[in-house]
Amino acid sequence: MLQKYLPFVMVVPAMFVPAAPARAQDPVSLSADYNIEIDNAWVRVLRVKHPPHAKIPMHEHPASVAVFLTDIHEKIKGADGQVRNLDRKAGEVGYNPPAKHAEENVSDQPLEAVIIELKSGAPKSQHVALDPAILDPEHHPILIDNDRVRVLRTILEPHVIAPVHDHPHYVVVYLTELHTTMKLGNGRVIDNPRRPGEIAWRDALRHQTEQMGDKTAAEIQVEIK
Repeated sequence: MLQKYLPFVMVVPAMFVPAAPARAQDPVSLSADYNIEIDNAWVRVLRVKHPPHAKIPMHEHPASVAVFLTDIHEKIKGADGQVRNLDRKAGEVGYNPPAKHAEENVSDQPLEAVIIELKSGAPKSQHVALDPAILDPEHHPILIDNDRVRVLRTILEPHVIAPVHDHPHYVVVYLTELHTTMKLGNGRVIDNPRRPGEIAWRDALRHQTEQMGDKTAAEIQVEIK
């Protein structure tokens, strides 16, 4: 008697079916701790405020510059599960390649930072002729210099008048209170009073800065290449 043979069917247990990887989220949509302050063709600038012991789930940043406005004590968990400590002082600056991570503020104090996310495909900045880091290196030390950005710490002593200089497109983060005037290349003078933690975007320009205050002031300038 002939036997009937049913077609062979391979059953794959569910455990062998690879799961789609979880997508890291935009921190702005994930937490009210992140607020957009600038968003243009070159950068998206976020102000970050984490309360004590805040935990932020896995999220994603492109290449970015971080300016720390307060002391920072965090645990950072990468997408690979590795955990590292992040300890920074107020006024310090760091450059981060693209990353996915979760955060925990392990301090009893709130933290505040500015994250300058660099957009891919952004227009390139032109070379500057009057470089402040060359003209006045004492007051414009270079903190970071790579293929995406150059970061300067600008130190403004009381009533100092900086030499005329150029900047490409850049973000300014004010570390201290200051009051300057900026004389532009066309002769126009702009009054520029600022408070600690304020942020500004500036298109490429040539100017001369005069410090109007009686105390030394400082700012971080993130120049886009």
